[in-house]
Amino acid sequence: MLKISDLTFSYGKKHRQFDSLTLALQPGSITGLLGKNGAGKTTLLKIIAGSLFPQTGSVEVLNHTPGKREPSFLAHIFFVPEEFDLPSIPIKTFIKANAPFYPSFDAGLMTRLLKEFELSEDTVIDKQSYGQKKKFLISFALATKCRLLVLDEPTNGLDIPSKIIFRKVMAGNLDDNQLVLISTHQVKDVETLIDTIIILDQGKVILHKEIQEIASELQFTNSHTGVGSDVMYSEMVPGGYKVISQQINGSSSIDLELLFNAVTKGVKIFQQKQKVTL
Repeated sequence: MLKISDLTFSYGKKHRQFDSLTLALQPGSITGLLGKNGAGKTTLLKIIAGSLFPQTGSVEVLNHTPGKREPSFLAHIFFVPEEFDLPSIPIKTFIKANAPFYPSFDAGLMTRLLKEFELSEDTVIDKQSYGQKKKFLISFALATKCRLLVLDEPTNGLDIPSKIIFRKVMAGNLDDNQLVLISTHQVKDVETLIDTIIILDQGKVILHKEIQEIASELQFTNSHTGVGSDVMYSEMVPGGYKVISQQINGSSSIDLELLFNAVTKGVKIFQQKQKVTL
């Protein structure tokens, strides 16, 4: 579905964002894209969506070159950016004007999602708060039934109840032929939702694994001590330490923040070669 090979992209001569980045994703997944500020998450999403263009390398999405912006490509991808402008029209008018561009648009699902988020079709979109606008865009994105949904910081601006609803509607309204790519700093908001994780650092993919695979290899626990022969990485927290060690019980829940910190610090947690205590 999505294949990137030897991607190079630069902002000017001095700021190279990606250098020979390679990545492949298949449908039937909710993939979390993580990285520090400036790692290139939003840039990568825009390249995938066709609004930025690689200097070298190839990007193929749904058997299309995104930068060509062909209607047959745009009909099957929906991008929810972190920052956006929406028109001063009621929600129902926006739906009427834009739904025909998406051949798989599900009007019944749109109605249900608006109800979940407590939004009225008569609401004038640009008069709403940022969070209300975000809930509308997420609802419309899901209702398009596009094969690729690209969400950049989707939970920014959502209150706690709305974040719970977001996880519920994302988990319950996707088909096996869809791929969802979520870029976020708010890893706790998507920790129970995503099934694949990608971590970007310094223009490269430094981790790309399924959550199930990680859970079978690593154990995430709390401990009174951050050291020991089985400790691969630890961080001090109130009352003790959060610890990553080798999995011995079959599987465990994953602490994405702890995993992210370990991987971006260069700790070889999947090879058991280095221990770090902070």
